[in-house]
Amino acid sequence: MKLTYDPRYNIAYIRFREKKGEVEAIRVSEEVVVDIAPDGSIYGVELLNANEQLKFSDEGKVLVVNEATGMQHEFPL
Repeated sequence: MKLTYDPRYNIAYIRFREKKGEVEAIRVSEEVVVDIAPDGSIYGVELLNANEQLKFSDEGKVLVVNEATGMQHEFPL
């Protein structure tokens, strides 16, 4: 999985796997677009207005939490 963020446009993309063919982009809402492969699997999710969707902190950091272990990692953007 890979998360990319473009602060110039406030867009994030969560990629679950590499695109190996054509995708169908399905707009779920005004701020969420899901890319679907022909077999129905999800390639990725585009988040418009990403800082609101991902709840970035004022310091511009992302917190990733492993719910199973409780381990946390914070990353600057």
